Amino acid sequence: MGRTAYVVNRLIQMIPTIVVLAVLVFLMIRAIPGDPAVTLLGVQATPDKVAEMRDHLGLNKPVPVQFGIFVKQLFHGDLGTSIVVQEPVSTLVRQRLPLTLGLVAYAMVMALIITIPLAVLAALNQGKLIDQLIRGFTVLGISTPSFWIGILLLILLGVKIPIFPVGGSGHGFFENLKYLFLPALTMALGVSAVLIRNLRDSLLTMLASEHVTVARAKGLKSQVVMVRHVLRNALISTITLLGLYLGWLVGGSVIIESVFALPGMGSMLISAILGRDYQVVQGFTLVYAVLVLLIYLLTDLAYSFVDPRITL
Repeated sequence: MGRTAYVVNRLIQMIPTIVVLAVLVFLMIRAIPGDPAVTLLGVQATPDKVAEMRDHLGLNKPVPVQFGIFVKQLFHGDLGTSIVVQEPVSTLVRQRLPLTLGLVAYAMVMALIITIPLAVLAALNQGKLIDQLIRGFTVLGISTPSFWIGILLLILLGVKIPIFPVGGSGHGFFENLKYLFLPALTMALGVSAVLIRNLRDSLLTMLASEHVTVARAKGLKSQVVMVRHVLRNALISTITLLGLYLGWLVGGSVIIESVFALPGMGSMLISAILGRDYQVVQGFTLVYAVLVLLIYLLTDLAYSFVDPRITL
């Protein structure tokens, strides 16, 4: 199957997933205790005012009718209007999505920068002290919650040693890099811990394979053997994990953005859940779902570029 046909087929397969997710999100957000009308008016509001606000928001209509309106809006590309801030959800997505995507991309690049050198170093020094230290780092990274790592980094490098800002996103590309460094590092440490373990084991397998022995017998330099014959083949399984954890990075950004007070989609999603802002929760969750599905699609496509033997 060609790449174009494969992409089209996968995009079509996403539709049922998004439909099921839309139904689940619609029902789950309405199962959360609380009333958006009371949240907007305050607990001192009279029952008449609450009833009037619920009617204004369309919350007095039967749930099937509300869902029908939601689906109709989706077909027209309308994610609804925020109950709290009174702005179209699509506008809020356009305002906040770039920062979230930038944070995920930053964390991914940082994770690769950490993973590849440490995995190669550990594989080339199997059983030695440096290998044990790197393996200890991976165990610590896997077992430690990312939000706790973020808080520690924030206290250490943002307050005790004020090298990086403790909140906000800054203005301009280079200032954004500085403001997003700590949250991106927080996310990257957790991902790189898993990737290092996987890549190290794959490298050891490749180093013991026959084709690597033949390449060395031909007199190829160690660096050439490592890059062309070992690392490239070892990366195939790591790409699988990277794709899975990219989806995790997208979801994990919700908590990290709140820890570092970043004006991205994640922090607003949490505020929307607490404020019972149905439209924002529904719209943002669907956007997150589409992002994760697209990441998995790109991961599958990456296989055919890394290893031409793999067909779609």
